[in-house]
Amino acid sequence: RPRTAGMMHRMRLPLAILLALAVPAALVAQDYAAKPAPDRIVLTWRGDPARSQAVTWRTDTSVVKAMAELAEGSETNSKKRVIPASTRAFKNDDGEVHFHSADFDKLTPGTRYAYRVGDGERWSGWRHFKTVSETPAKLRFLYVGDAQYELTTKWAPVMREAARHAPDAHFIIHAGDLVNHGGIDRQWGEWFDAADPLHRTMAVVPTPGNHEYYASEEGSLPSYWRHQFALPEKGPVGGVFVLDFPGVRLLCLNSNEKLATQAEWMQTVLARDPQRWTIATFHHPVFSGAEGRDNPELRRLWKPIFDAHQVDLILQGHDHVYGRSGVIGSSVYVVSVSGPSFYRIENTKWMRRKGEKVQLFQDITIDGDVLTFEARTIMGT
Repeated sequence: RPRTAGMMHRMRLPLAILLALAVPAALVAQDYAAKPAPDRIVLTWRGDPARSQAVTWRTDTSVVKAMAELAEGSETNSKKRVIPASTRAFKNDDGEVHFHSADFDKLTPGTRYAYRVGDGERWSGWRHFKTVSETPAKLRFLYVGDAQYELTTKWAPVMREAARHAPDAHFIIHAGDLVNHGGIDRQWGEWFDAADPLHRTMAVVPTPGNHEYYASEEGSLPSYWRHQFALPEKGPVGGVFVLDFPGVRLLCLNSNEKLATQAEWMQTVLARDPQRWTIATFHHPVFSGAEGRDNPELRRLWKPIFDAHQVDLILQGHDHVYGRSGVIGSSVYVVSVSGPSFYRIENTKWMRRKGEKVQLFQDITIDGDVLTFEARTIMGT
């Protein structure tokens, strides 16, 4: 039979296009390979949150000279600073890439800035951040437990709701197990994709979980962590540092290794703590809420220090349940989960509030002598 033009056109479609048309858009695999254009852009701090900001991003290996542009107020400001970036090669399971990092220094406290990153020809879009005030003022931040699984489908809605609910938050704490396997590049691609663009405008304060570690680098802070996040490097163990905000000291610990070494360091750091509030975050809980997951050595080494130095709030992950204590010693302990993987609650004696099979983000505000803590569901309730 004679073929119509339409029939001829359908017959000549390549098989890949036909298959793509037959597959729902949500099931089409995302390409996370590095390209010349910047991706995986994330804000962090290496130094004073009132006067500095760091940004890290990734490209393929064709980009050997990278930079950032910074403008006070907005990108329309004609007075822009060009900040050279450092570049480091990194070989992952998907090939070799380049990670770039730039430090914005000599910033004005409590001020909005615009920035973009690139190589002088290929740029990211402009994004904004605001420095922290240098005097005691209201400080708002988010905290989430383990993301880990089904990041772009089931974790991403949590991040969208957190960004919608608290767009003025200064930073977000990730209490470990950001991905399920820290050595698989695709999982990191999904993590960045799921949180985009939140991490481009709100500083990330990450603490490593056990799933960030992998066998080829056992016993040291994983390379992915060191390349992707520009963080202070003055602690006794990788991933351990202090950030000081007006009225608040944030202690970021690594509960995967060298617990006794960190205990000695904490004694010194907390003895010289000038802030009204002290908060600690790490992955493995002092008081566990799930079956068979107790951490007695961590509790023996760290809890007496928290008690002695009156650490106010302890933010943890790992157990894939929700639990919040009243005041134990001097501290309120929280375990929370933001991802879709859940465990059964077993030990509830220490919990004043508890939740099972629920994805949460936490909205925390400190205003003078008042700390307000809210745990909210994926629907914002």
